[in-house]
Amino acid sequence: MTLRIIATGGTFDKHYNELNGVLGFSESHLPEVIKRTRMTIPAQLEVLPLLDSLDMQDADRARVLAACEAAPEKSVVIIHGTDTMPQTAAVLGNASLTQTIVLTGAMIPYEIANSDALFNFGFACGVAQTLPPGVYVAMNGQVFPWDNVTKNRSAGVFQQL
Repeated sequence: MTLRIIATGGTFDKHYNELNGVLGFSESHLPEVIKRTRMTIPAQLEVLPLLDSLDMQDADRARVLAACEAAPEKSVVIIHGTDTMPQTAAVLGNASLTQTIVLTGAMIPYEIANSDALFNFGFACGVAQTLPPGVYVAMNGQVFPWDNVTKNRSAGVFQQL
């Protein structure tokens, strides 16, 4: 089995600029993350333009959908910003794709201490190989179907609608 990993940005992939104190994008952390996980299944990384999910537009979601449609793999993990993850999941869910697609992200950037990024990534890769075809959101040890998930901004967690 081969796993497709699609990076779209989000907090997961943000870099801290110590000169101006701003979080922004440079290159994806995913090559390093994949090495750190020591995954033994083949994984294909596809890096789309890295965006904060609040900046994602319909065209960006269409690009994610097109990447999933073009992927030959049956299991896909998408690294995505948490603020609009359910909206992208809905675009994919409504497309009736035949793969198992799992969206995940991080509340704290990968390169910052105590980040949830590495755990969320590993968890998403595991469940993407075991869940039936469909679209899911996997965050902090929980899996939600694409049409029954929301981000609780006050608690900083994902939950059922």
